[in-house]
Amino acid sequence: MADIAVVFHWSPRDMDPMSVWELGDWWARARARSPSDQEEGDG
Repeated sequence: MADIAVVFHWSPRDMDPMSVWELGDWWARARARSPSDQEEGDG
């Protein structure tokens, strides 16, 4: 949920009514938008 909150600027209250499956979909979208540590040169 932290990945989703940081990328989309949502509070826990915004995500509370979502199902686990819906959160999983949004998590995947957040990870796709956020650069990984490898891409930042930390690996």
